[in-house]
Amino acid sequence: MISDKPCRVLCVMIFCLLLTTTGLRAEDRPNIIYVMADDMGYGDLGCYGQKIIKTPNIDQLAQQGMRFTNHYAGHTVCRPSRLVLLTGQHSGHTPISQNEQYYFPENTTTVTSLLKEQGYATGGVGKWALGIPESTGVPSKQGFDFWFGYLDQGNAHNFYPEFLWSNEQEVSLPGNKVGPHKRVSISRETYSHDLLTREAFNFIRANADKPFFLQAHYTIPHANNEGGRATGDGMEVPEYGDYKDREWPQPEKGFAAMVTRLDRDLGRMVELLQELKLENKTIIFFTSDNGPHQEGMHQVEFFNSNGPLKGYKRDLYEGGIRVPLIVKWPRKIKPGTTSDHISAFWDFLPTACELAGIKPPENIDGISYLPELLGQSQRAHETMFWKYRGKVALRAGKWKAVQTGPGKPLELYNLDTDIGETHNLAKEHPEIVARMQQQIAASQSAD
Repeated sequence: MISDKPCRVLCVMIFCLLLTTTGLRAEDRPNIIYVMADDMGYGDLGCYGQKIIKTPNIDQLAQQGMRFTNHYAGHTVCRPSRLVLLTGQHSGHTPISQNEQYYFPENTTTVTSLLKEQGYATGGVGKWALGIPESTGVPSKQGFDFWFGYLDQGNAHNFYPEFLWSNEQEVSLPGNKVGPHKRVSISRETYSHDLLTREAFNFIRANADKPFFLQAHYTIPHANNEGGRATGDGMEVPEYGDYKDREWPQPEKGFAAMVTRLDRDLGRMVELLQELKLENKTIIFFTSDNGPHQEGMHQVEFFNSNGPLKGYKRDLYEGGIRVPLIVKWPRKIKPGTTSDHISAFWDFLPTACELAGIKPPENIDGISYLPELLGQSQRAHETMFWKYRGKVALRAGKWKAVQTGPGKPLELYNLDTDIGETHNLAKEHPEIVARMQQQIAASQSAD
């Protein structure tokens, strides 16, 4: 048998090197909570300019931590965005670049499996989308000690499902009944988001005495498209709360109530960490999986959900991929700071590895943004890349190239002066277009 002592010594040496570069000590290894909304836009939060929907708790996270203004989702739709987040590879290098069916092969290296190997308790709630029951892709085969929520992506579009999954055990919700299309609720008793929150809090309580990683991939404010067509309201929520008397269409009341409900639960999560004396030992990330949707009869323009950005979900303009990112870590991140560092979902894996003292895999596209969080010198990406159904986009510093379909000309925007991508500068800068075309080709794995 080969001794693993040299490996352990090497790991310690690497960890010490990481601590030297970031200023972290071994005892500072934090709990990590990564909260992700579903289809929330760059402009849906008060701290990003929202004027109508109330998000006081998320806004307070920004006041107590760091708010990123140049952060990008892994993709413009759900499944590939989650794939990018977990693997640290952008969509030019992942097996899928659209919402096609995909199951993780067993024992894939992900941020979760790496943290588990380092001794973290690993838990997740919400939408999984990367492996159905009895497949190799279920969370329990991908580094999760505990999972509660949806496994199949399509089922996650119904907020009153007949069942959810606890690891690989089906949990019946007998008060909920759906119609023949399986996405239209005809009897409603248990709102799935509330169960997800309960299980997330239970996981925190159960692991309060050890380092833990919690992935809370919530399903709101995604639309229930089938329910919208059937009932006229595709934004399922138990009550409209502060918005019930507004003279708005029902879907807009529902959308606002969903966002505020999620905000309420983020506040409750922070209170739980305070109660357990874990607040200073825990780093919280909050983001969205892609840009805002225009589904379930919700209109992006109603609340200006994409803020100053062009486009929305399924676009590779900024509105489809630029998302909020707020990070709070008391006593480590300077409160009330704003960062314009250009980062993306594929950067989370190396960031989490650096937080935990792990050497990240070699074959990733991400760069840890922990130095930025700690106010230190931060390495930047040369380029960032996305692709979706024949569309491609590449950012290189201030320049953004977008191709809206096969055979379409490459558009060019200066995001420093034109965040709304209103002035196509391709004709004025053919040399930049040519260079970015080469970088787009180089960003994609050979078929």
